[in-house]
Amino acid sequence: MTFDITDFILKDGVKHWLWVFGSVCGALLLASLLLSYVVTGMKGPGKVIKTILGGVSDLYALSLKRVFAIASLTIKEVIRKKTLVVFIVFAVLFMFGGWFLTGSTGARGDLEVKNFISFALTTTSWLILPVSLLMSCWGIPEDIKARSIHTVVTKPARRLEIVIGRILGYVVVGTGVLIIMGFAGNIWVHRQVQKSEEAQKALFCRVPLYGDMSFFDSEGKQSEGIHVGDVWDYRRYIKGATQSTALWEFEKVTSDILVNDKLKIEARFEAFRTHKGQMKEGLLCQVFLENPVTRKRVKLPVFHINEFTQNIIRINRKLKHYDEKEKKYVELDLIDDMVFDNDINKKENILRVGVRCIDPGQYIGMAQADMFIRYPDRSFDVGYSKAIVGIWLMMVLIVSMGVSASCFLKGPVATLLTFSFLLVGQGGFRQFLNEFVDKQVLGGGPVESIIRIVTHYNQVKELEEGATKMVAEVIDSGFFYFLRIAHQIIPDFSSFKMTPFVVNGFDVSWGSALAPSIAITIAYVIPCVLIGYFSLKSRELETK
Repeated sequence: MTFDITDFILKDGVKHWLWVFGSVCGALLLASLLLSYVVTGMKGPGKVIKTILGGVSDLYALSLKRVFAIASLTIKEVIRKKTLVVFIVFAVLFMFGGWFLTGSTGARGDLEVKNFISFALTTTSWLILPVSLLMSCWGIPEDIKARSIHTVVTKPARRLEIVIGRILGYVVVGTGVLIIMGFAGNIWVHRQVQKSEEAQKALFCRVPLYGDMSFFDSEGKQSEGIHVGDVWDYRRYIKGATQSTALWEFEKVTSDILVNDKLKIEARFEAFRTHKGQMKEGLLCQVFLENPVTRKRVKLPVFHINEFTQNIIRINRKLKHYDEKEKKYVELDLIDDMVFDNDINKKENILRVGVRCIDPGQYIGMAQADMFIRYPDRSFDVGYSKAIVGIWLMMVLIVSMGVSASCFLKGPVATLLTFSFLLVGQGGFRQFLNEFVDKQVLGGGPVESIIRIVTHYNQVKELEEGATKMVAEVIDSGFFYFLRIAHQIIPDFSSFKMTPFVVNGFDVSWGSALAPSIAITIAYVIPCVLIGYFSLKSRELETK
């Protein structure tokens, strides 16, 4: 797995949300004013403004007591409809899941742990999310069909309170179910792991500190690394027995990161051989520490890299360094002598770590996340709980979208719409949407692609100049414009997937996983409540 180690910047996220939210609200307001003017004349825009002011008034008159009352009724309704029968399916899966997972990976205990954790979290996610989607999408339409909602809206309860109460009720039910599932899944993982001592050793969460990476060629000039022809362009390579170097700069390295006065570095490298060499042994690799301010470089012992698994490098705080000027070994302190500050880039407590390949004619491949400093490990329960929180945030977003859609659509249509958002907002669909919006897909837009298919035209070659190309570009530009709008509206559900962190033995990162997930949830819940409120307000529910 590859990790996106880009930290979430709250300030930029808020600015982007305000721009998108303001643009959509402005466009909807303008369209509403124009449409109301066309339909009802001069009175139309006044009614639109009056409706908006009424929404502001309802917001100020919001009663938490009535919201909690509606949420309580929602919870009782879910229990009465026996929606929680999903527990039976969950229990059956866990009763027999161990039969097919235990011993399926041979002697590799770490792989068994991955299977157990992935099964527990995936099962929890796949059961709680569909149930939450169906509950939220069918609640209000069923009330309208049974006319039970008419009794509520004729009382002092406002439509805003109905929408918020519904969302809160479904979230409470889903939270209760998720807590029980998560707790049962955690116990099940521990019980399965107890059967293997090797698996018990792999049940922990690493806390990585990633750094900025750069490559230098054999002449010492900065480069992008060597491409060996691999289709997967994730890693770049350095050449053996040369000055070709991969360099990491880790920021905020202090004595707090040391464990027993030792710095723990983990690396996962990949070998590319131009000749067989010693096939039973990994390629020789050397790691060194460098301080560009004092020009001191400490070379660590050469070691054979282990491919497809972790290489642990433990560095003592007290280092022995051969001073070329004094012609003797001197003792250096890892923190005091090798950590430096970069005043130009305003970075503090930087530790520079370099890697070179020793074997001539061989290459070592690496990516930015392939080497990191390890903080003291955390308990597996901490990372597992964070993954459950990610599922909970995703559930809250789905419930909000489902309730909002059910305010202006019938149950089946609201379910289809919410499921479509969920499907397009994650996995390969989201990646394809990103590539399409960025125009990274060969063949151009849909019209240009149709022309290429009909005329058997190559995808790479430009279309011939003429009216056909001009018309295709005009139509495709409009398509791309609306696609960009959809790209901004559809939530990115990939941020909620924290299971791969825990499965691969990492703690769930706050900056690249939890923080963006919380921000996305809040950013979508607010417009969902507003859409649900104004949609429900536009319906004449009091008439029988």
